[in-house]
Amino acid sequence: MRGSIGLAAWQARGDGSKTGTQGSRRHSGAGKPRRPVILCGIMRDLMPLRRFIYTSTMYLLTPVILYRLAVRGLRYPDYFSRWRERFGFFDNPSIRDSIWVHAVSMGEVNAALPLIDALMQRYQGAPFVITTVTPTGSDRVRRVYGNRVFNVYLPYDLPASIRRFLDRVQPRLVVVMETEIWPNLFLECAARHIPLIVANARLSEKSLRGYGPVRPLAQRALASAHYIAAQSATDAARLRDLGAEPERLGIVGNLKYDMTVPTELKVQAQTMRAAWGARRPVWIAASTHEGEEEPVLAAHAAVLRQFPDALLLLAPRHPERFKPVALACANFGFVTSTRSDDGSATVDTQCFVVDTLGELLRFYACADVAFVGGSLVPIGGHNVLEPAALSVPVIVGPQTFNFTEITASLIEVGAALCIDSGGDLGAAVIKLLADAPLRHTIGAAARAAFEREQGGVLRTVSIVEKVLDDAGAGAGAA
Repeated sequence: MRGSIGLAAWQARGDGSKTGTQGSRRHSGAGKPRRPVILCGIMRDLMPLRRFIYTSTMYLLTPVILYRLAVRGLRYPDYFSRWRERFGFFDNPSIRDSIWVHAVSMGEVNAALPLIDALMQRYQGAPFVITTVTPTGSDRVRRVYGNRVFNVYLPYDLPASIRRFLDRVQPRLVVVMETEIWPNLFLECAARHIPLIVANARLSEKSLRGYGPVRPLAQRALASAHYIAAQSATDAARLRDLGAEPERLGIVGNLKYDMTVPTELKVQAQTMRAAWGARRPVWIAASTHEGEEEPVLAAHAAVLRQFPDALLLLAPRHPERFKPVALACANFGFVTSTRSDDGSATVDTQCFVVDTLGELLRFYACADVAFVGGSLVPIGGHNVLEPAALSVPVIVGPQTFNFTEITASLIEVGAALCIDSGGDLGAAVIKLLADAPLRHTIGAAARAAFEREQGGVLRTVSIVEKVLDDAGAGAGAA
């Protein structure tokens, strides 16, 4: 189904002056043009039923949700200990007119940090609420902001849970990061006249197809947003197709380009490398998933044949895989140590597993070459801008559909290399480790591309100001 119900409804409202002329033409015998208008009206009438079916399904799935929380709680007690937050139950923070930012996990939190900092500077004194879905995201928020923000998990998309949450945090504005489109959340905010902005918005072709039976609800949800700030022209086109209204949609750029690189990072990296052996080649495989570690370890075996003193830094994406990955490194025959147990690699370490959170940027700064995971398996890739910002040459696999335009732009300017399969990884790493001038050229191109695309945070803050000003003017007029 192409097009959007939300957009069709807007067009029907906005073209009211034409309906009379078209109506008289239809009565005179031209019957076919009437069908789209009738269909649009029928689809609008079906919307309450669609929402009822969606919500009923969510409630019916609640036992499954609780079971899932219990299972995850076996690995991460934080999931189970805070399960009530997922249903809108938490101590009332007694705040009003808060600015609420939602970022699903650690990657989205990292992208949101420059925006949150800018908003806190712009709206000093306003209470801030930051919601996440994962413990890693929540932990990142609490480590960065501490008590300066109120942090809880986002409630499930159940009307009663959403209402309890909104009653407690009383948001003045909602900023939802990237791809989180929850129909009941968006529509409940619209019903309360709470402005909602989708920031750093992206939508892959796979995600667009994946909405399936809830697509009409997603269309209506997007149509209720006050503004959607898309990362790219491709994302904007897909969001338009899903239901974003053109006059409330703009291409703002990717906020990840506005990340801050700590000035002390370079000195820290030099100190760490000195402990490992300052002259030895170092490469990192970051944010890897199941199915990627085996080709990474095979690649490192090839690297060691060429550079016997080379060190691999291996950072799995998810904490539950830290121990299995460390065991796989040892079983492969590598001298292995971990960040949590050993603190640092030594001159004898061949594989160092980064089994902590929030330190990836530091270890990128230590590397001569970076492979960014999620790209050898159909995950869609991860953020290539962190190594690019540090002038570290980037290697990715073919599966980068979540970061298509960013990755393609880096490859186009010679700032990244794309391999066809895991079997090509070892050769690519060896090529870069053996050619220092090539590494410098690629790293400089990556840094230049990173700097060229900055400015999304300032543009997004301007949008927030405009939306809040319009909302204030509307409230005053009412």
